[in-house]
Amino acid sequence: MEKKVQGRVHKYGDDVNTDVIIPARYLNIHDMDELSLHCMEDIDPKFVEKANPGDIIVAQDNFGCGSSREHAPVVIKQRGISCVIATTFARIFYRNAINIGLPIMECPEASERIEDGDEVAIDFATGVITNVTKNETYQAAPFPAFIQEIIDAGGLLNSLK
Repeated sequence: MEKKVQGRVHKYGDDVNTDVIIPARYLNIHDMDELSLHCMEDIDPKFVEKANPGDIIVAQDNFGCGSSREHAPVVIKQRGISCVIATTFARIFYRNAINIGLPIMECPEASERIEDGDEVAIDFATGVITNVTKNETYQAAPFPAFIQEIIDAGGLLNSLK
């Protein structure tokens, strides 16, 4: 994984649950590229059209709440989202994201100050989040070494190999 990323922000609020990240009605689709075409469609029908590889999702409290479906972080990663920043994450989503190698960061100040459409840069090694649009920086905790190794390997299974 790159240690620094930069992208445009797609901003959401509190309690973005796994059923709006990937609606259950599509879980019979086994091709991840095809499944990811439905990412966020119940909360943001234009997400797939407007999201570009490297973009960043920013949300408020309890991102990824709801079911334990691993499909939610998988489709976000499959769409090319480089990181999800939130005030807090549901614990099972947090673990699923790390397991598949999707970088996520908790940072209340960034979640509050960053707006939809802002350009944001992230340095994973230091935890510094820079809002390029507003010329502001926010400090998140950098990943512990063992989590960074999992993300660098592309997920838990790859790190074990």
